[in-house]
Amino acid sequence: MLRRSVCLCIFYGLIAAVALVATWSQNLAYFQGPQGPGGFAGAFMAFIDDTRVNPASRSITVDIALFALAGSTFMILEARRLGIRFVWAYILLGFLVAISVAFPLFMIARERHQCWREGRDVEPLRPADWLGVGVTTLAVAGLTAHILGG
Repeated sequence: MLRRSVCLCIFYGLIAAVALVATWSQNLAYFQGPQGPGGFAGAFMAFIDDTRVNPASRSITVDIALFALAGSTFMILEARRLGIRFVWAYILLGFLVAISVAFPLFMIARERHQCWREGRDVEPLRPADWLGVGVTTLAVAGLTAHILGG
């Protein structure tokens, strides 16, 4: 793999790792709270109900759910087009762990498969692309820190 692809896979891997820690630190805290003693099914239903608490939580929940649908469809189509195996494992992981973990992991598999299949790197990113990715990364990191910070 060429440098750009390696860097991209590392970037996706970092997103998946941060997403795993950020989502599951909150999930575990939630399920160990007062909702937890009702067992997993009871805690899960309380979790779903709590996503409906106010317009902001409903908005982000619907946003994530619809992204999961679009992302899952993309993963299936790309997996079939490129011959990536175990696509349903990524989709299941998205629903059981977090789509913010599963999607970047799929993107790593996709990038590696494209490099292997095509034997070359794709068109390099332009400076404006790097700037956009950097600004977006900082915005998402700031939002995540703000939300998890209290």
